[in-house]
Amino acid sequence: MRILLTGRNGQVGWELERAFASFGDVVAFDRQNLDLADPDQIVSRVRDTRPDVILNAAAYTAVDQAEQEPELAMAINGSAPGILADQAKRLGALLVHYSTDYVFDGKKASPYTEDDTPNPINIYGKSKLAGERAVRESGCRHLIFRTAWVYSDRGRNFLLSILRLAKEKPELRVVDDQHGAPTWARDIARASLKILEDASQPEGTYHLTAAGDTTWCGFATNIVARRGFLARVVPIKSSEYPMPAARPANSLLSGARLHRVFGFSLREWRMGLDECLATFAGATSDPR
Repeated sequence: MRILLTGRNGQVGWELERAFASFGDVVAFDRQNLDLADPDQIVSRVRDTRPDVILNAAAYTAVDQAEQEPELAMAINGSAPGILADQAKRLGALLVHYSTDYVFDGKKASPYTEDDTPNPINIYGKSKLAGERAVRESGCRHLIFRTAWVYSDRGRNFLLSILRLAKEKPELRVVDDQHGAPTWARDIARASLKILEDASQPEGTYHLTAAGDTTWCGFATNIVARRGFLARVVPIKSSEYPMPAARPANSLLSGARLHRVFGFSLREWRMGLDECLATFAGATSDPR
């Protein structure tokens, strides 16, 4: 089994490379070796590697910056997945593509299912939706995994920001009217491997997020409490923390289809947080 992985230095890509090492021969690329904004380079890397599986974990993830760089965001998130899909179809390879809750507008009162109609409210979400559609329209064998509120012990993410700020400030003001399920990148990688180990490998779109429901404020409160910091976490409204790109108020994704098809669900988000924090050295130190 030969596997081509994009985004090897990203949160999910880092974990995928390690999780899939026992599954096959992983040929992993970072941005320096595979620029998804360069169509010719994408084609060249795939044809040279001739993979059985393509794991596309790379993406333009600067949500606010995407408002200023829509063409670049669309090239990486929208066009590149389509090119990968076309190449996968030529080779008869399986394409595993990672997408996001941001394809939805966040107005639904309950968790989104795979059958709900997407309606992104920012450039990032629109570019990710374009990527999903390009993969489906290619006719290649594919799995699209939508996830949300991803964190890990590397890169830039909410967990690491809170760990840093809680050491520096006595009070943290955090948005408390956006709901989601924080999902550890390692749990995404483990679930991806488990699904690909399924001999039947049903194709399609699946929601891949932790179980449970919290807010950014609730997530921050749990991080601070588990690390023993003294910083006070104060809930605020999204309107008190304006950002260039609009965010969905509801980022909850239903895992019912995943459980029905593959027979398992991701664990409750606090369990993933506990294990992730346990990987850090020291009881109250910032991992970076």
